Amino acid sequence: MSTILKAFSKEELIEKFKVIYAKGWIRNTRGRNDGAVGNILEDLLEIPENNLPIPNAAEWELKAQRATTSSLLTMFHTEPSPTALSIVPNILLPKYGWPHAEAGKKYPADEKSFRATLNASSFTDRGLKVNVNDNERKVEIVFDNKHTEQRHAEWVKSVEERAGHLNNFDIVPYWGFDDLFHKAGIKLKNCFYVRADVKREGRGSRSKEYFLYNYVLKLSDFDQVKFIDAIREGKIYIDFDARTGHNHGTKFRIRYSDIPTLYKNAEVVIDEREK
Repeated sequence: MSTILKAFSKEELIEKFKVIYAKGWIRNTRGRNDGAVGNILEDLLEIPENNLPIPNAAEWELKAQRATTSSLLTMFHTEPSPTALSIVPNILLPKYGWPHAEAGKKYPADEKSFRATLNASSFTDRGLKVNVNDNERKVEIVFDNKHTEQRHAEWVKSVEERAGHLNNFDIVPYWGFDDLFHKAGIKLKNCFYVRADVKREGRGSRSKEYFLYNYVLKLSDFDQVKFIDAIREGKIYIDFDARTGHNHGTKFRIRYSDIPTLYKNAEVVIDEREK
C-alpha cells in the first residue's frame, strides 16, 4: 500500500506516529483487504486518499502493512521497452500466452493469459526469468524453454508455432537502468515504513479486527546501486497481468521486509513489538 502524504514535516509525522501508538488497539473499519491497515493510518493522520503519482511533504511517502502479511508491495507500474511496440499485448500475450483459466466460461474460448511473477533468482515453470544486463544497463525478461516444466509441453509446442522458434524473444523486453531510477526515485525517494500487529475479537462474520501501530522505520536516500542489487538477488519481482484485450499493467514488486535494503539510511522511530 502506498499513499501520498500531505504537507507534514518529518518531525511532525514522527510525533503523530507516537500519538497513534499511544492510542493502543484501533478497530479496523476499512475492510479485510491488504490496504486496510494503511487506510486506517491515513484516517488517523487525516490524509485524504488520492492517486497522485508523486509524493509531497518534502518527498516523504508512507507505506504500511500488517505485521503478518505475505503480500508483495507494488512499488510502481511501468511497461517494458521498446514502449512503442506495446510488447505485452502485441508480443508476449499472442505469442507466449496460454489459455486463460476462464476461457470458454467467463471469457471467449480463445482467451489467452500472460500472468506471471518473475525474478532474477530462478526460472518460472514456463522458463521465464529476469536478467540484469550490466553491460547494456538494462533489466531484461528472458525465455529459455529448457527450463520449462514437462506439464507445459503443449504450451511450448504452441509457442514454437506462434513465435516460429524456441529461442529467446526476438525483441527482448527490457527496462533501462536510468528509466527505472527515475521511476523508483519519484515513488520511493524517502518513506516511513509502518507495521501493525493484528488481533481479532469474536468469531465468524461478527468478529472484529484491531491494529496496533507499534513499528515505524524512517527510510531515507533511495540507493540506485542497492536497487539494482535487489533485482539481481531476486528480491524485486516483475509482475505481468494481461489477458486478451486487456493489460492490467506490469508492476515492480517487493516483499515489505526487503524495503529497507533499498535505502542508505534506516532509523527506527518506534519499535514496541513484543520481543
